[in-house]
Amino acid sequence: MKRLFGLLAAVSLLLMGYGFYQGMYVAPTEATMGPLQRIFYWHVPLFIDGELFPYINMIASLSYLFLRRKNIGYARVADAIALASAEVTVLFVGLGLVAGILWGKQAWGIWWAWDARTTTALLLWLLYVSYLLVRRYSSGDEGHTIAAVLSVFAGVDVPIVYMSIRWWRTQHPAPVLTGDGELDPRMKIAFLWNLLAWTMWGITLIWARYALRRREQIIEEETALRALEG
Repeated sequence: MKRLFGLLAAVSLLLMGYGFYQGMYVAPTEATMGPLQRIFYWHVPLFIDGELFPYINMIASLSYLFLRRKNIGYARVADAIALASAEVTVLFVGLGLVAGILWGKQAWGIWWAWDARTTTALLLWLLYVSYLLVRRYSSGDEGHTIAAVLSVFAGVDVPIVYMSIRWWRTQHPAPVLTGDGELDPRMKIAFLWNLLAWTMWGITLIWARYALRRREQIIEEETALRALEG
């Protein structure tokens, strides 16, 4: 398992390095924002993954709620997947927000604007921080159940984040990938390499965190059994 993680991590880092090269040296400089626009190649992939991983969490959380009284073994597997995907979602959305703040400071002249996209993305991040805090500080299955319900609210927020720049016209730029604008082919290639790299890295982190959580669960079960026997 360690070798597989090492291999996946190495492939992810190589892809990220190549994506960085594509974004910095191959993609042309954007005419309006100049070199600043290159943040796009990391900011957007982070948010795309940050909007996909919540659905892994939500499906796993709903599976946990369904299975917790029927098959405790499968319920714990689902719970481990839910925790792993929630932690990686916090990381990716957090990094996406930081990249957006740095971009916004240079483009808008302010660190933060209560823009529809940034506000709904911040809400998504806060929902998942709350998810992790509930799991951390609530005892027993009750905390896991409350966290699973929170994951549904987070899943509802994701399409709002995605559609926010279509529903409300504020400071955030209009859609580039699916809007009326057309990216230079070299920009698209750089973007896709970075999207692949960050998605691969996110999946690797989820898988590694899942494996760690499963090991923790097994240790907890063995400890409980020894306590009962003793």
